[in-house]
Parts: sequence; C-alpha cells; structure tokens
Amino acid sequence: MNYEMIVYVLLNIAKIEGVLMLIPGVVSLLYGEYDVAKIIFLIAIFFAAIGFIFTIKKPRKLDIFAKDGLFIVGIAWIAFSIIGALPFYLTGSINGFINAFFETVSGFTTTGSTILTDIEALPNGIQFWRAFTHWIGGMGVLVFVMAIIPLAGSRSMNIMKAEMPGPTVDKIVPKAKQTAKILYLIYIGLTIVQILFLMAGKMPLFDSIIHAFSTAGTGGFSNKGSSVGYYDSAYIDGVITVFMILFGINFNLFYLAILKKFKRIFQSEELRVYLSIIAISTILITFNIRNMYPSIMKAFRYASFQVASIITTTGFMTADFNVWPMFSKAILLLIMIVGGCAGSTAGGLKVSRILIMAKHIKSEVKRMIHPRAMVGVTIDKKPVESSLISSVLAYCLIYFSLIVISFLLISINEFDFETSFTSVITCINNVGPGISSIVGPTGNFSTFSVFSKLVLSFDMLLGRLEIFPILLLFSPRMYKRRF
Repeated sequence: MNYEMIVYVLLNIAKIEGVLMLIPGVVSLLYGEYDVAKIIFLIAIFFAAIGFIFTIKKPRKLDIFAKDGLFIVGIAWIAFSIIGALPFYLTGSINGFINAFFETVSGFTTTGSTILTDIEALPNGIQFWRAFTHWIGGMGVLVFVMAIIPLAGSRSMNIMKAEMPGPTVDKIVPKAKQTAKILYLIYIGLTIVQILFLMAGKMPLFDSIIHAFSTAGTGGFSNKGSSVGYYDSAYIDGVITVFMILFGINFNLFYLAILKKFKRIFQSEELRVYLSIIAISTILITFNIRNMYPSIMKAFRYASFQVASIITTTGFMTADFNVWPMFSKAILLLIMIVGGCAGSTAGGLKVSRILIMAKHIKSEVKRMIHPRAMVGVTIDKKPVESSLISSVLAYCLIYFSLIVISFLLISINEFDFETSFTSVITCINNVGPGISSIVGPTGNFSTFSVFSKLVLSFDMLLGRLEIFPILLLFSPRMYKRRF
C-alpha cells in the first residue's frame, strides 16, 4: 500500500475538518456563546494547523489503488468521527466521550439516532455542528475533500468507489475531481433552494438551515425535541417530504436534468421502482391509519412524510408511527431496509440492489423452466455483468449476517425483541428511529450500554460505507496482498 499517500490524505482530512469546524465556532459567537466558541476554535485551529503544516510537501507517489482507497475510506471516517466528537465532549454538551462519539458517528453517517434526551438545551453552535455533520457526511467526507483539493492523481476514482453508496459508481465527467465538484454544486444548490422554501413557510432562518442540512444528508437531526412535528405545518411537511425524496435519488440523474437529457432520466428503472415503492407504501399506510386522524388528507400527509422519511433513511418525524397499526409499521420496517437509490445520500440496501436481486431470481426461475434459454439480467436495457450480480449477492449475505451478529450482541442489554432488532436495523441502514417505545420516533439510545453504543456505532459506519471498507480494516490480508 502507498502509506505515504494514506497519511497525506488523512492529514488533509484533519485540515479540512478543522476549517469546517470554524463555522459552528462563528455561529456560537453570533449567539453570544463565548465559552463554547473558544473551545470549538481551539479544536479547529489545532487540527487545521497540523493538517496545513504536514501537507505542504506532497508524497512522491500520488497513486491510490483499490486497496488503498478502501483502507483510506475506512480509517478516514473513524478519524473524522473521533475529531468531530471533541466539540460535543469538551464543551460539556454531551456527557461521556462514547456518547459524543455515538452522536458524531450518527451525524456523519447520516443516521440520526441520538443519545440526547433534551436536544433543545444544546448551545446553538453545537446544534449547528450536529446538523452540519449530516450535510458533510451526506455526499461523503472524502468526496468533499476531493472537491476542494486534488488528492490522488489519476487514481482518485478508487476513493469515490469506496465511499459512494450503491453497487456501482460512475464518473459523470472524465476527471474524478470534476465529478466531485459537480456533485457538490448540485448538493449545495438543492440545499439552498430548500432553505428558501422553508423560510417561505415562516420557519426561522436558523431552523431552516438545520433542517435543510439534515434533509440534504438524509440524516434527520432536528433542533427540536419533537422533530418536524414541532411546527405542525402542512406546508413545511410538504416541502421536507419533496426534498427528502429528491435527495434519495441518484445524483447522476440531476446532472442529466441539467444537460436536459430527460429521456435518459425516465429510462432509469431504479428511479421508477423507487417512486413506485413510495407511492404504493403511502397509499397503503394512508388507508390503514385513516381512522386515527380527522380526515383522509391528514392521514395522507403523515403517511407520505413518514414513508419519505424512512425510505430515504432521513428519520424526521411528524407523527409517532410506533402507535400506528402493525401493518403500517411492517411496511415502514421493509422500506427501512430497502433505502434510497444508489449514488444518493440515502442509506439502506439501495433500490438498485433489490432490483438486481429480483431480476436475478426471475432469470433463475426462467432458466429452471427453460434450461437451454439464454437468460440474462438487464438494467435500463443494459446487461448486468455476472461479477456485479455476485457482488450484490455477497453484499446481501454479509449484510444480513451482520444484522444477526449485531442483534445477538445488543441482546445482552435484555431489551425486548422489537427494541433490540429494530435498533440494529435502523443503525445499519442509517435511518435513525427504530420501531419501539425505547428507540422509536419519540425515544433515544441513551439507555443502551457503552458496549451496545460501540456496536451500533460500528453498524452505522458499516451501513454508510457499504460494509467492505470497514470490514477490510480487520483483515490481515489487507496489509499483505496486492490488488
């Protein structure tokens, strides 16, 4: 492995995180939180200075190969989370470093699970940093760094492939750095538009920024204890619902929209399936909960919001879906696993993987009936390589195996089955709330043991980084074999 380059990238990450941390420091100053601002500025300056000093000289070899990319992504996210936890811990906003680490991992992985019991008591600067972690982590920590500085010469695509969610990652322009810039310009543009729409609904500027950051990263942190439900506004619910769905779409399609290639957008099978799941789930839940609300329109409002929130793994809430009928909760649990589209900021298995598996099963059934038939799997009328199908099947096998292992480890807490199982599901899929009174939309993870919080933090990282970059850190062959 190119260890010089690995250290160089990690130092650049520390530098960028230090610079980013200056922003919540300024927010603290604006709100007169001088003690909090001082601590945040000290942390920011320390890591920015270290990064700037030790990255003045570039390594002799800038190439990053597939193995290096996986290693860098795994280590970078852990390091980024440890540094990011310091403002929470050192300002006394969160008691205990493991709690601060859990909250930070939840932020950067855009999970939205929390250990906080009184969110509104946090200083404004910390509230901003908490939501900002969602926005930074949504598109990817290293993609963000790549958009600012060149890291790996011609091989930087190996970082994007290791970090971007989904079974495949393509460059939308020839150079990976340009791709990263385009992705972030789209990301920033959508975020600004949402802030303006929320302010038009009379949401305060600070609250609008917080909720736009969380929506963009499909994370779900709110500065209100009752989340979006605090505003009790059909307009705000509608705006956030639409933007959650938008951020769950593959960002390559937004680029195609800019180029006015609408035909290629409509040809996307993943997009059609994604929107179909949202529509069908919303209709089914609306009719299932209609007797719980004064009108069917109000039932539709809450159903559409929660379906969008769960399938995009955002985790906002406007209603306590834990008291909904079991049929509605079962649908939410299923779409929690499905997740959004590949190449989006959403978590979960991804619609593309579900689509590939479904088509593979269909082709195998046809092959059993007609052994001599030439049957293949196609997506958007293009053949899917057998290696990609094998990769998807392997990913799903590992994914469900990790759920079982994590569930067994969490069971040590002696919580009920629903709490233990959905806490793992919600963390590994980067959703946020589970389905139980303890970890549901009105609950939190504060009662979990330190060991369980570390397990769930590990699950959040596994889910956000698509398992392999984190698992490979523990493989001895990672450090010996060349690939």
